[in-house]
Amino acid sequence: MTTEIEGWVPLTGVGKMVASGQIKSIDEVLDTGKPIKEPQIVDAFLTDLEDEVLDITMVQRMTDSGRRVKFRAVVVVGNRNGYIGFGQGKDGQVGNAIKKGIDDAKLNLIRVKRGCGSWECGCNAIHSVPMQVTGKAGSVRVTLKPAPQGIGLVTGNIAKKVLELAGIKDVWTFTNGNTRTTINFAKATFEALRKTNLTRMGGSR
Repeated sequence: MTTEIEGWVPLTGVGKMVASGQIKSIDEVLDTGKPIKEPQIVDAFLTDLEDEVLDITMVQRMTDSGRRVKFRAVVVVGNRNGYIGFGQGKDGQVGNAIKKGIDDAKLNLIRVKRGCGSWECGCNAIHSVPMQVTGKAGSVRVTLKPAPQGIGLVTGNIAKKVLELAGIKDVWTFTNGNTRTTINFAKATFEALRKTNLTRMGGSR
């Protein structure tokens, strides 16, 4: 069995194994421990992936030929079912910056372990995080704490978008630092989700 994506000629070892059918799932890709260097690897398995542009900023810098303007797009991708990626892209055109951001997010895809870590709930469903986790980016620190079903996502809009695409439905969030900085707030939330993979608990996935 081979995985075919129009126009894709794999250049990496993992990419070639995906295209030839030797690797049959995104979990197998992540379990190799090798970095994903081709966004098509993610496309091959997560066909339901959604993307969300969190921020677009104009970046200016002076060069010998004058002022140069580029746009930086901060993007997250996820399938609302346990997989999330965070990325950035820069380009002179907004559309190209977004596309680069989406591709970068796919290269940074992680698996999120979900569960029911709240002592107030104990339903064993995969609606929250399995334990308290903390992520940091710049001056921003985000702590995610398990919440019982029905609480929803108690956090700001930026973190909420990241959590929704990861498939987290209920969570308490505590933050420190300058959360108005979109890129750091989003990345700190993403890094907290990455920490869920360090726990081994029953009733989680």
